[in-house]
Amino acid sequence: MTAIAVLGSTNMDLVAYVPKAPRLGETVTGTAFRAVPGGKGANQAVAAARCGGEVVMIGAVGADGFGVRLRSALAEAGVETAALRTVEGASGTAHITVDGEGANSIIVIPGANGLVTGLEAGDDSRIGAADYLLLQLELPLEAVLAGARAARAHGVRTVLTPAPVQPLPPELLDLTDLLVPNEHEAAALTGLTDPHAAARALLQDVPEVVVTLGAAGVLYAARDRRPLTVPAPRVRAVDTTAAGDTFVGALTVALGEGRPVPEALRWASAAAALSVQRSGAQDSMPTRAETEAFALAGRSAGTGQPPGPHPEPTPGAPA
Repeated sequence: MTAIAVLGSTNMDLVAYVPKAPRLGETVTGTAFRAVPGGKGANQAVAAARCGGEVVMIGAVGADGFGVRLRSALAEAGVETAALRTVEGASGTAHITVDGEGANSIIVIPGANGLVTGLEAGDDSRIGAADYLLLQLELPLEAVLAGARAARAHGVRTVLTPAPVQPLPPELLDLTDLLVPNEHEAAALTGLTDPHAAARALLQDVPEVVVTLGAAGVLYAARDRRPLTVPAPRVRAVDTTAAGDTFVGALTVALGEGRPVPEALRWASAAAALSVQRSGAQDSMPTRAETEAFALAGRSAGTGQPPGPHPEPTPGAPA
C-alpha cells in the first residue's frame, strides 16, 4: 500500500450551479447550491485514500462548524487526521461557480489554511514515514517549503501541484520530484503556450512533469525518456471541480504501487473521468474498485477509453 502524506489546504466548497457563468457586473439566476468539503490538499488526500493509499493529512481547520465537517469528511474517507489542527477563527472556503458545460471558476478564502506557516511537532516524522508527499499552493509558501525540505531529508518523493499558480522559488523546484500543472499553469510558469515546449522548459528545473491537457489528456515528460501523451477518456462532464486533484491522488497511488508510467497515467485519467461525471469535489471521487472497472473497460475496448457513446470529452484534470 502506498503511504502518502499530504501537506495542504482544507476548504468548505460553496458551489453555485448556473446555466452560464456571470460576466463582470452581471447577475444571473442559479439552478442549485451545495456546501461540500474541498480544498486542494484535502481533495488529493481523499482521492488517494479512496484509490487505496494509506494517507495522512497535515494542515488546519477553523474552530467553526465547517471545520467539524471537513475533519469528519476526511476521516470517513479513511484519511488519518491526527495532524489536522483546529485553530481559532474560520475554516478556509472556496466559492465556486459551475456552468452548464461543467466548467468552473473558483475564489479561495484561506481562513485557517493561512495560519499554517510551517511544520509542527510530529509532522516531520509523518512525512518521513511516507513514500510520497503531496503539496499544493493553497498554504503559505513557507509551509510548502518546510514540507518539501523534510521530504528530501527523508528520501520521500515530492509531488507538487502548482495551484493557485504563482512564481516558484528555485529551492522549491529543486526539492520537487514530480510537477503536475495543468496546461494553463504550465504556460503561466514558463511563458510558453505550447504544452510540449512548456514541459521541456520545466524539465530544466524538475526531473519529471505531467501537464494535464483537458480533453486532450495528459502529457508526461522526463529528463531521461521521450515524452508521452495519454488521451483522456471521453465522457459527459457534469462538474470538473477537483478532477485535477483526483488525478494527482490516483496517480500517486499508482506510481507508489510500481505501475509503469503509461499505466499509471491511464489509471489516474480514469479516476478523473469518473469524477467529472458527478457533482462536487470529494463527493465525486471514485473508489479503487470503480477506477479499476472503468480502466479495465477501456482496455477491453482496445482504445484506452471506456466503450460506448462518447458525447463530449472530459477535461482531464483542471480543478
